[in-house]
Amino acid sequence: MKAVGALLLLLIMTMATAMATPVPAAAAELVMFDDPACVYCRRWLAEVGPGYPHTDEGKMAPLRRIPVQEQRGAGLALKSPVNATPTFVLADDAGREVGRITGYPGAEHFYPMLNELLRKLPQVPAPKPPLRETRLH
Repeated sequence: MKAVGALLLLLIMTMATAMATPVPAAAAELVMFDDPACVYCRRWLAEVGPGYPHTDEGKMAPLRRIPVQEQRGAGLALKSPVNATPTFVLADDAGREVGRITGYPGAEHFYPMLNELLRKLPQVPAPKPPLRETRLH
């Protein structure tokens, strides 16, 4: 009987921890404002672009590319106009700008800068596991 009680206590503690652990909002996106004549845009596309969708960052904030000239039609609430390329805007699930990276400083600096922005996303609680009826005999 003590074993059942200990197992039940362990199960309750595990569920409480899982419910309290926050996870980032899943509907974020990274919008890259670029220009075909932009050397640094092409460099990002060559150095980071192919692997980005397979990274944790790319899964949390999938990339959407928009020509800088079309920023008004992007459907985003930008804090200020985009004046340089590339500019990477992290948008939340409502299309509001969370932050941005202006320019491309190289792959070794890009991901730390992006992770800093990703930490600014609103946190939502982890989904609660379904409740099941437990009968003790």
